[in-house]
Amino acid sequence: MSPYRFPARSALWLVASRRMLCAAAPLLVLAACKEQPRPQRPTPVVTVKPADKGPLPYIVIANGQVEANRTVAVQALVSGQIMSVGIEEGDEVRQGQTLFQIDPRPFRAELDRVQGTLQRDEATLARARADSARFAALAKDGYITKQQLDQAFAEASALAATVAAGQASLSRARFDLENTTVKAPIAGRTGQMPFRAGALVRASTDQLVTINELRPVLVRFSVPEKDFEEMRRRAGLEKPLAVQVTPGGADSAQRVMGVLTFVDNQVDRATGTVLLKARVANENRLLWPGQFVQVALELSVDQDAVTIPSEAVVTTGTSSFVYLLADGKAARTPVKVGRQFGDVVKIDSGLVGGEPVITEGQTRLRDGAPVQTREAAAAANAGRGGRNGGGRNGGGRNGGQNGGGQNGGGQNGGRNGEGRGPRGGGGATP
Repeated sequence: MSPYRFPARSALWLVASRRMLCAAAPLLVLAACKEQPRPQRPTPVVTVKPADKGPLPYIVIANGQVEANRTVAVQALVSGQIMSVGIEEGDEVRQGQTLFQIDPRPFRAELDRVQGTLQRDEATLARARADSARFAALAKDGYITKQQLDQAFAEASALAATVAAGQASLSRARFDLENTTVKAPIAGRTGQMPFRAGALVRASTDQLVTINELRPVLVRFSVPEKDFEEMRRRAGLEKPLAVQVTPGGADSAQRVMGVLTFVDNQVDRATGTVLLKARVANENRLLWPGQFVQVALELSVDQDAVTIPSEAVVTTGTSSFVYLLADGKAARTPVKVGRQFGDVVKIDSGLVGGEPVITEGQTRLRDGAPVQTREAAAAANAGRGGRNGGGRNGGGRNGGQNGGGQNGGGQNGGRNGEGRGPRGGGGATP
């Protein structure tokens, strides 16, 4: 064959290759511009909790304020100068304990004067009565006139009245003298004292100290008229209902128990509430007058109540529903929601208890949508992690083909241990 024909054949081959490339270019462009398929949406992961069925207390929550069981503003009953003070501010006092001592000397002198006057009047009365008896005997014999007899009896009667008035004055003088010693009328805790020793106080005007009885205390609170009607229907007004008092707000771990003791006889028209009071023993002095507290009044207990977490309920307009897990899908179930207690709500109808209720992730669902529980998703991720740890990334594709692997010693290190030129570390295979 002539050597001069090889260039001609090469030229024909190049022309044919160019024509094939030109014909295939539009097909490559169309393939590149073809729309990629949309990725599948991941299956929603949800949390499921079965609906509970059991006793549920009916509790009315209200804000209340502590007040002393008894409060006494101590005042002096006599005017005078304070000689001594037997207490300090904030002291615990017992009933009958001496608080203040007012100067008793003027009152003792008055008592002595009244006693002397009374003794004089009593002596005069005794003489007048003796004269009346003698005049009565003389009148029978006609030695004195009837007018003289009547005058003797009148003088005796007047002196008797004078003695009675003197006795009253003596009692008052003794009373005033006793009141120079100011004593505690009740047991409790003292407050501020504006008067000290040496101060001059006025009777029934100046307040010496205030005593609050702290054991027990009262907690006053108001409930709406609707809850009051429910209280009357469930427990009546005569039953001593239990009251739980939480100082410092609902997050406080310290709680004390009390008993409902007072129900007001009318509804406050301005607020639409009824005033209630509970008595708390307060042995540990946890409650203090004026303190704001949270009150929980337990009316009754609903037996076999169906409850679910409140966040599981989806409300649209006037209807409410929940999603149940049925065969791996979300099933929309209408429910009638009752009252709320803490973080759960009572279901009046729609559930009977025990149903698997979706409590988290339900806002992204629709009826019949496939779902995956959080436990199943965690198990699936754990299994996938095992494959990545001992397969592709461990000893499979990335672990090596023929001992090297694509990422361990295959493409980046040589399929047979050396590499592939620029991708590997040892150049082309010899």
